[in-house]
Amino acid sequence: MANIQYIHSLDSISDSESTGYPYGSEPNSDSSGNSLKYFSNILGGLLSLALTAGVVVWGYKLVVRDVSGIPVVRAAQGEMRVRPDNPGGQLAQNTGLAVNEVAALGQASGPVQRLVLAPAPIELSAEDVPMTGDMVAPVQQPASFDEAAIREDKRTAITAAEALESGSVQELLNQLTAQSGGADIKPALDSDLTSQGAATQKPKVSGPGPKRSLRPVVRPATAPGVVVPAEILSSATTEIDPATIPAGTRLAQLGAFGSAEVARDQWEKMQGRFGEYLRGKDRIVQKAQSGGSTFYRLRAHGFTDLSDARRFCSALKAEGTDCIPVVTR
Repeated sequence: MANIQYIHSLDSISDSESTGYPYGSEPNSDSSGNSLKYFSNILGGLLSLALTAGVVVWGYKLVVRDVSGIPVVRAAQGEMRVRPDNPGGQLAQNTGLAVNEVAALGQASGPVQRLVLAPAPIELSAEDVPMTGDMVAPVQQPASFDEAAIREDKRTAITAAEALESGSVQELLNQLTAQSGGADIKPALDSDLTSQGAATQKPKVSGPGPKRSLRPVVRPATAPGVVVPAEILSSATTEIDPATIPAGTRLAQLGAFGSAEVARDQWEKMQGRFGEYLRGKDRIVQKAQSGGSTFYRLRAHGFTDLSDARRFCSALKAEGTDCIPVVTR
């Protein structure tokens, strides 16, 4: 064991002699790198501490702000409104006069250097002047009624009614003629007839062409309307025997009834209500039994496919009538 240590020590001595460094020492080549690492670690630690402190402060302020409630807006300092020293603009008329101080202060001011007479009063235009009695149009009074004339007309009407009741038409005619001036009626009628005859007299036509024109046949201005009866569509219903219907035929079941007569009667009622839907459809009254009781099914035949039967039932259900599309077996 001692020999081994001795040999090792000799190797160390030889190495130190060859390198020129004292025994047990090594060159300090990494001292600058170690210093840089040391300062980097210190700087990183300080930054970490600063970041942690910032996060803590920020979180504390956030919690305090949420707990404090509604933020308060600080009011502005100073006056809200300030009258300018020189507002400018144009003063109203008749302001700043000594006469105004009498109404404002209750007493007249002292003597002034300049006296100005008050302006003349402003006169209103013609359209602004209030209307007088002469300018208003007089209200038209209703025409006065002649009570004597009204009584005379009533008396005449009563006399005419009594004459008609008694049957003396000639007496009534004489009374009316005497009141309306019968002496002038006949000449006026004669003159009217003469003027109408002269106007209707046909002038004589000379020259080529027919001497007399054919008069068209007089037709009524409005002919009475003739009612043409519309063609009544035959609503004969064909009833099919259920035994002759092949399997797979699309039908629409309209209900189940206690007898065949009741089922046919129900078909007639439905045809009067849904004649447009049942047009072209055949009636089927099929006898069936269930639970020991006999009933009759009312069905409609004449559908192209199952979709057609479903559309038919949908239309009837919309009107409040039961309908089920079925397929025969």
